[in-house]
Amino acid sequence: MGEPAIRVEGLSKQYRITHGVERARYRTLRETLVSTVTAPFRKRATTEEFWALKDVSFEVQPGEVVGIIGRNGAGKSTLLKILSRITKPTAGRVELNGRVGSLLEVGTGFHPELTGRENVYLNGSILGMSRAEVKKKFDEIVAFAEVEKFLDTPVKRYSSGMYVRLAFAVAAHLEPEILIVDEVLAVGDAGFQKKCLGKMSDLAVSGRTILFVSHQMSAVQALCSHAVHMDRGLVKDFGPRERIIAAYLASAGRTATGGEWVELERGSRSPLDRAWIEGVRIGCDQPEAGGQLYPNCPAFFDLRVRARQEVKPAYLAVSFIDRFDNRLFAVNSNRCRSHLALQPGENVFRFRVDQLHLNPGSFTVGLWLADDKVVLDSVNCPVQFAVSEYLPNPGDWTHAVDGHTAGFFQVRRYESEPSDTTAGTDVEPEQS
Repeated sequence: MGEPAIRVEGLSKQYRITHGVERARYRTLRETLVSTVTAPFRKRATTEEFWALKDVSFEVQPGEVVGIIGRNGAGKSTLLKILSRITKPTAGRVELNGRVGSLLEVGTGFHPELTGRENVYLNGSILGMSRAEVKKKFDEIVAFAEVEKFLDTPVKRYSSGMYVRLAFAVAAHLEPEILIVDEVLAVGDAGFQKKCLGKMSDLAVSGRTILFVSHQMSAVQALCSHAVHMDRGLVKDFGPRERIIAAYLASAGRTATGGEWVELERGSRSPLDRAWIEGVRIGCDQPEAGGQLYPNCPAFFDLRVRARQEVKPAYLAVSFIDRFDNRLFAVNSNRCRSHLALQPGENVFRFRVDQLHLNPGSFTVGLWLADDKVVLDSVNCPVQFAVSEYLPNPGDWTHAVDGHTAGFFQVRRYESEPSDTTAGTDVEPEQS
C-alpha cells in the first residue's frame, strides 16, 4: 500500500473556557459605579480546560471516501478545521499528500464585498490555482451553482443557499486531490444536496480523496466506503461503513419497549408556545403480540399533546424513519380526513392501522403538529422503536381495529389511562 492521502497521528486540540466573565458592552455611568463597588463581592472568573480532540489517529488512502459521524460536540468540525489548516492542533501531527479543497462553513473563503465572479477567482487562488486554470473551469462552476443572474452581485447579498452552491461549486470543480466537506450542505435544498452528492461520487470515481461529515446516514451509506465514529473528541471506531453506522446507531439511543410512553423534552427543540407534543407511545394491543410490534400486525400510535389554548383545526402526523433517514411509512390526520381539535391542557390522540408494513428492525419516528396556518411543533423522537421478528403463529389479527381500518381518534384530555373505546372515520393511512 502506498503513501496515505491523509495521515493523522495523536491529534489533540485543547480550548480554555472562562466562566464568570461578563461580555463587554456599553455601560451607563451608574452601571459602572455599581460594578466597581460590588466587584470585591463577586465570584472570581474560573477557567476550564476542554479537549475538543484527544489523541486522534487514523489514515485515509488515496481515492477513499470516508464519512465522519458522531453526535453534536463529538469533535468532527474541529478535526476538519485542523485538516484544512484553519486552526492549529495543541498536539499531534497531520500529513496531507495533495492539494486540499474544503467547504466547512457558509461563506468560508469568500469576501462579502466582492461579487460572485470575483470570489470565484479569489477562492481559486486560495486553493492554489492559477488564473488560467480558474478561467478554464469558470463556466462549469457557474452552471453548477445556478447563480448566473447574480454573478456580478456582492455575495453579502446572497442567501445562505446561494453561498453554499457557489462555494461547493468552486471547491469541487477546481480539482483538489483531497476534498473536505462539513455538514454545511444541509443548508441547500434537497435537489442541490442530491446534485452535490452526485458530484462527490464522480470525484471519488476519478480517484479523489474525500472526507465527509454528515448526520444523514443515507448519504454516508451511499457515498462512503469507510467511516470514522467520533465521540467526545475520541475516535471510537474506524472501518467499513456498514459496521460503523450500525455501531453508531446502536449507541445513539435506547429502544422503547412496546406500549411504553416516551417523554419528549422541549429543550431539544423550539416549538411555538401555543401547543407542543409531549410524548409518544407505539405498540400492538393484541394478546399474541405482548405489546411488541411485528411485521403486518395491527398497531396503534398514541400522541400526547399539551395546549395552552384551543387549537381548531389541528393536524397531526407520524412517520417511521429507518437507520438511513429514509421515511418508510407516514400517517397524517389531514390525509385521513380526521377533524381534530386541541383543548387547553393535555390531549391524547390515537391512530390505528390494521397492518404495519415494516420489516424487522429498529426505527425512529418523526412527529408533526400544525394548525391551518403554521407548524406548531416538529420533532424527531430520540428513542428507537423495534419491529420484532415474525411471530410463529400470529393468529387472527383482523379483530384488532374493531371495525375501523384506520383513523385518528381523540381518546383523552385528562390524566387517566386512554380508553379502548374509540370513534372515528374509516379511512386509509398515507403510505410512502
